[in-house]
Amino acid sequence: MITYEAGEALRLEQFAVAAGVKGVKRVMRHLGMLRSSRIKPAAGCVLARATRWVRADSDGLLRSHVSLGQRVSRGQVLANISDPTGRAEIQVIAPQGGIVIGQQTLPLVNEGDAIFHIAFFEEPDRLVARQVETYLDDVMDDPANELKWGIGKA
Repeated sequence: MITYEAGEALRLEQFAVAAGVKGVKRVMRHLGMLRSSRIKPAAGCVLARATRWVRADSDGLLRSHVSLGQRVSRGQVLANISDPTGRAEIQVIAPQGGIVIGQQTLPLVNEGDAIFHIAFFEEPDRLVARQVETYLDDVMDDPANELKWGIGKA
């Protein structure tokens, strides 16, 4: 059994489904459950040495400055959280450099809510960011995705 978690809760996200199907097929080919195909080899594998959730220090309205898959540096402002009146605002700071692999998309946050999931790598972040971009392009360029989901590059 393979359990795949991706995308937002209670939403069917086309990209997440397409990436999951592609990944499951690759695993099945590797295990000999499907015939090998003539697809180009996947980009090199990188493993995160650790991940960490950055949590909200207060309640309020979240205004993100980074996006999923983006490389961030230690001390970078990831977002601002404003109080309901808009008079007070705090910054959400990256504890160290890495790649954003998860992100809260709801605009309202409570103190303690997980808002950014950052992965840390042994490899230089530029290499990892390039491989993430290659993977995203690979999934989006798959002709099967265009037929099933209507996604792909224009």
